[in-house]
Amino acid sequence: MKRHIKHKLKDEKPTIWIGKEGMTPQLLKEIDKQLEKKKMLKIKILKTALQNDKASNIAAIVAQHTKASLVEVRGHTFMLYKRHKK
Repeated sequence: MKRHIKHKLKDEKPTIWIGKEGMTPQLLKEIDKQLEKKKMLKIKILKTALQNDKASNIAAIVAQHTKASLVEVRGHTFMLYKRHKK
């Protein structure tokens, strides 16, 4: 499944950027909303957000808060997948 998600998102541009404000409740709500709509999401972390933390830590926190699966962290970009409820 991870390979399928990576293949689908490899040419996509990130739809959400995490900036100097870091993880705000509004940003988490937007990520959750987009995951419900699309199932897969590509997120970019700007350098200003990485001053105090690593990209892998931020990605793990986002995945935990949104109850999504962390597919891959590559550089400052990561991919999330959330299965739709039936």
